Amino acid sequence: MESLLDIAIIIVSVALVATIVLQSKQAGLGGIGGAEMTTSFSTRRGLEKTLFRATIVLSVVFFMLAVYTVYVSG
Repeated sequence: MESLLDIAIIIVSVALVATIVLQSKQAGLGGIGGAEMTTSFSTRRGLEKTLFRATIVLSVVFFMLAVYTVYVSG
């Protein structure tokens, strides 16, 4: 049972990292050095909105799995 939970946490964490990385659209190396620090706000549409919601769902699932794993192993 614990090994299944460990595998589930690994899968969810990889998916969570992937959705976070796919969301970063303007994070380039130029932003690190301070080049062109413009900020633009827009509404999320299409794939961006889907990735945003998937990130929220995956983070909640990851948190619940982590808490449940601690509960089961303790």
